[in-house]
Amino acid sequence: MKKILYSVLAVAALFSAVSCEKNLDIPQKGVTPIENFYKTDEEAEAALTAAYARFAVRVTGQDGSSIYTDYKAALNNCGDDMYAAGSNFGDNDFMAQLDEFRLDSGNQVVDHFYSHLFQANYACNLVIDNFKDSNSTVAQRCVAEARVMRAYIYFLLTALWNTPPFIDHVIADGLPYNADKDPENPMSHEDLFKWVASECEAAVAHLDERKSPTDKDGAVKVTKGFAWALQGKALLFVKDYAGAKAALKKVIDSGKYALVPGAKYADLFHVEGDANEEKVFELNIEYNSGIPGMNWGNPGMGMVGRTTWMEANIWSWRVDHFAAAPHLVYQGGADGWGGLGVPQWFGDEFFANDGHSYRFDATLKHVDDAIYGMTYSDAVKDEDTGKKVNEMTLAEKKATKAIGISDVKDGLYGQSFWLPFKQLVRGSDCGAYGNNIRLNNGIIMRYAEVLLLYAEACLQSNDADQAKWAINKIRERAGLDALATVDMNVLKKEKSYELWLEGSRWLDLLRWGDTDRVKQAGQNVPKLFDKLYREPKAGEKVTWENGSEADSRFYTISSHEAIDRGDKVGFVAGKNEFFPYPTSVMDKNPNLVQNPGWE
Repeated sequence: MKKILYSVLAVAALFSAVSCEKNLDIPQKGVTPIENFYKTDEEAEAALTAAYARFAVRVTGQDGSSIYTDYKAALNNCGDDMYAAGSNFGDNDFMAQLDEFRLDSGNQVVDHFYSHLFQANYACNLVIDNFKDSNSTVAQRCVAEARVMRAYIYFLLTALWNTPPFIDHVIADGLPYNADKDPENPMSHEDLFKWVASECEAAVAHLDERKSPTDKDGAVKVTKGFAWALQGKALLFVKDYAGAKAALKKVIDSGKYALVPGAKYADLFHVEGDANEEKVFELNIEYNSGIPGMNWGNPGMGMVGRTTWMEANIWSWRVDHFAAAPHLVYQGGADGWGGLGVPQWFGDEFFANDGHSYRFDATLKHVDDAIYGMTYSDAVKDEDTGKKVNEMTLAEKKATKAIGISDVKDGLYGQSFWLPFKQLVRGSDCGAYGNNIRLNNGIIMRYAEVLLLYAEACLQSNDADQAKWAINKIRERAGLDALATVDMNVLKKEKSYELWLEGSRWLDLLRWGDTDRVKQAGQNVPKLFDKLYREPKAGEKVTWENGSEADSRFYTISSHEAIDRGDKVGFVAGKNEFFPYPTSVMDKNPNLVQNPGWE
């Protein structure tokens, strides 16, 4: 694959140029003065590469996160189809605050994500401002890619913050206003989404088109396909269904994308699926061993600087709460923090819809399947008999304490009888750099989402036949029968199953008005226990996995510890539709007006 490499040289070029603006009187060996930069096609490519890097890679080690990790947290934790779990209540609290709607304007995820998006926007503006008048086809393509990336940044900012400051050029001085309060160019929430769509349409002429479904290079950069997909998505958010349908159909009719076969569905979320036929755009995080680790002002950072570091910790199962972790052989040995839980209703409805489909089995595991069905290390043996667990019968596995959930205080906090599997980090995702260095690419848009967005636009514009075609493509790949009729309820369910934990659910709930479940967030957080290690206690609200204690080894109890300590939880209409502007930003900008309901 020809890689879009976030190289030390390219990134250093941009940030050294910026640094020179502030340190003109300090001689810097090997640094290009800013007045001599932004001239050539090579420098246009370097500046563009730095813009890609600013979105995908950690920011100078300042906070242990990448913009892509913040993206996942901000767009997933508020949904109704996951818990921000962990070792216990209070662990992973910066995400749990979002999950239970008890955040304030100082929330870490909100602060980092907002700041990182504007830093990425600045990097895009540098490309656009400095090369927008160039006659070079290379520079024009670089500007077009930066424009669509900037449009995507504003799609996120608008969806999450309502009317954020609209900054479409490098600002030399002054402080911006909320977009709708800008005295020179006021723009409403809807105007911003329309601008996103118009930017994509304007940039398409200068963008490359993916050569074919096997063109890996065309999956890891902004192309015509991604511009059309983003245009369609933005128009759907303003209910321009005809416009959305037309834009999304261009992606479909291009023939450059396809759903992977059902048997390869699981690979979509791991290094084996990087840049495959289904990827419309993903962030390229693959490491080039010929380039030193990115330090960016933090010596010793190395590979941590170019990956979604700590993702293995957040998403993987809580290793130290198992007698023996059942996923380690599959996952590659990384200790997880168990920061992701699955609501019982979601797993139940998903399984009722799919059964053991390709899609379901790649997404969730029932606790029985996880404890009894996955492979263990051969070192895991029954203490009394010495028999390896891998050689035991099912009845023997159910009776041995060599496996199971051994924690007696919190069990698996935030876990139901369904455990997350889709985002567990495989050993192959980490390569040779350690179990906490995730290298597989970050999905921004895949063809399955294009089909589902198209189906919605068709349903909303009275084209049920095309909607049915698109939804059935998704179902058939999953391994399910085609449907004779479809409607919005079918679309909503299929999308929730297909795109689980891919950043769609929360924004969909808001625009569909489906907020009943999130209003109850924080009122019933399960803890999953193993009766061989811990019997239920008097007064606990217990649910047995198979309906009764006699037929079950595992059970959950209901908890609500945020309420117990006096916190207000749950979605509040008129407030939680948008995030607060971070305190750190409000303190510096008196022109910025806070979103309603926030202090």
